[in-house]
Amino acid sequence: MPSLPGVYKAVKKNGDIYYRASITYKNKHISLGSYATELLANQAYLTAGEILHTGRYNIEEYASGQILAFEKWVILINLRDNGIYFKNPIYLKKRYFIYYINRKILLKFDIDDLFYYANHKIMKRDGHLFVTDYGMQVTILSRYGIKSYAVPGRDYRFANGDDTDYRYGNIQIINRYHGVTKSIRKGLPVYTAKIHIKGDYIIGRYSTDTEAAIAYNKAARLMKEKGIAKDFPENYISEIDEIEYARIYHNLRISKKLRNYTP
Repeated sequence: MPSLPGVYKAVKKNGDIYYRASITYKNKHISLGSYATELLANQAYLTAGEILHTGRYNIEEYASGQILAFEKWVILINLRDNGIYFKNPIYLKKRYFIYYINRKILLKFDIDDLFYYANHKIMKRDGHLFVTDYGMQVTILSRYGIKSYAVPGRDYRFANGDDTDYRYGNIQIINRYHGVTKSIRKGLPVYTAKIHIKGDYIIGRYSTDTEAAIAYNKAARLMKEKGIAKDFPENYISEIDEIEYARIYHNLRISKKLRNYTP
């Protein structure tokens, strides 16, 4: 007996039978998922056909219990509306695109990032958004030069207040370096370097974030020399060469309390 349209019978390693659904649209063969019965797989095929050929559905109309996974729903509607197939749940807008983590979480990105996220799936775990890149989990904030230990509101912020808007113009980096915070005193920026041992210790206050970052490195090295077995992140300063780094490092003063610290 021939299979229903869009349905292919398959067998698991343990011998169980299941059914795969797929559809072809503009010479693109699209897998729709696996189903326990032939009827369910055919229903997925028919729904996909309605989306692609009738234009009667939009993304917001997705409902619980829908035969198609939400991710497939987004992929098909984008293909229909924009004529481009992506394997990830992306919907193109005029000057940016939306990446759907799920029905409730929509992230906005610049078109410049389209190729990257078309090929890297965004995952959410414990409140963090990351992709797998070369076998490693990488936070999406790293694309903006924001470190994994950065704190929103202190080290970076979203200019328009929308923490789902990851367009480059909306990401403002406040503090580039670990252990460094910026404040304004008498109208001028001041950079305070702190290090956490058993509580926070102020290393010093400096006129540039580069000096504050190097001061943190100097304090971290001193603490290690004192025998403190803690993994202090090292600030990497790319805008100066080794000679300038050594000069600043040598001349920077750090607090007497830290110099005299006894574990």
